[in-house]
Amino acid sequence: MPRPSILAAMRHRNFRLFIIGQFVSQCGTWIQTVAQGWLVLQLTDSAFAVGLVTTLGSMPILLFSLYGGVVADRVNKRRLVLVLQSLMLVEAVALGVLTQFDWVTVEAVMALAAFFGLLSAFEVPTRQAMVAELVGRQDLMNAIALGSSAFNVARVIGPAIAGALIATVGLAACFYVNAASYLAVVTGLLMMRIERPVIPARVPALGALKEAFVYVFGSRWPRAIVTLIATFSIFGFSFMTMMPVFARDVLHLDASGYGAMVSAIGVGAAGAAIFMAAIGGRQQQSRLMLASSVLFGAVLTVAAFAPEFWSAVVLFTIAGCVMALNGILANTMLQTEAPDQLRGRIMGFYSFMVLGMAPFGSLQAGWVSERVGVRASLAMGGLVCFVVALGVAWKMRR
Repeated sequence: MPRPSILAAMRHRNFRLFIIGQFVSQCGTWIQTVAQGWLVLQLTDSAFAVGLVTTLGSMPILLFSLYGGVVADRVNKRRLVLVLQSLMLVEAVALGVLTQFDWVTVEAVMALAAFFGLLSAFEVPTRQAMVAELVGRQDLMNAIALGSSAFNVARVIGPAIAGALIATVGLAACFYVNAASYLAVVTGLLMMRIERPVIPARVPALGALKEAFVYVFGSRWPRAIVTLIATFSIFGFSFMTMMPVFARDVLHLDASGYGAMVSAIGVGAAGAAIFMAAIGGRQQQSRLMLASSVLFGAVLTVAAFAPEFWSAVVLFTIAGCVMALNGILANTMLQTEAPDQLRGRIMGFYSFMVLGMAPFGSLQAGWVSERVGVRASLAMGGLVCFVVALGVAWKMRR
């Protein structure tokens, strides 16, 4: 029986091991993300502190992800991901122990967040570039979309589990569960059978980075994608950082309600990822990229003024859908066209824009929320995204 095209990448054994491990680990990561935001809010009662912790976690990605892409093109990717994921397990255990024995301070959370960010600066571009070695170029787009589907389904499951754990057994359990989830990744990586990769000859790091910059800025679509990614990372995606503040102070929800809000975003994102796994075609991708960009800014602006829980759930579900659609298309359009020898650097550049620019977004969102309120912060960010996306769409259609 022919396999459905939506599962084309699953015929590769290594990718099956990879996607299962990643799904379990990402559920744990979302559990920790929700718990960490709630923990910081309890320790400080400050929206700015919540944004600052996220900023410190993302700052190393800003500083080192471009070099992380250079490293990814020079090493055995599976081996490096294995080491980095193991260190992430240690970070989760440390946070769990500190919380369980009431030794945790906001400074400790900040330090561990920065350590996790440093690991991510090298792990994210290496892991994303490794996908091509698992499935080949033919199934790469499908693999990227399926990976995003797993990520966004985990975005639904993880926060729901986190809300239940926080309400029943406490915050420390969330961090221990995340630590256990990394064992699935480590086991999958150890079980893979990958031929020894051909490592290209090393060139100076600055020369390698220049080669990637020339490629990215050398044509109109990469430039347009980078413009949108940078804008959304600073002004749009920071709404996730402010979600615990929005849930508690605007909608007056508890931890379970907060988890439900984050899960709603994941429901929309998962639907977008599954949709992208089933379709193809560059024309569809480019049109969807522009349309989803404009729609994301508009929906986020409206969602900022949601009057109560259920209207917020609907609006943030739509926001999650178009946010994921935009992210999948940006990743796919960059990676499928990238030369094999540049893929790690291109993914390092993508990580730099998506994750590395996030500190500025988290910091500005926290600062604006402290002074004029979280509703105004989300609305202003959405409006900036809408205007920039509309300008890019108009220029590209010309």
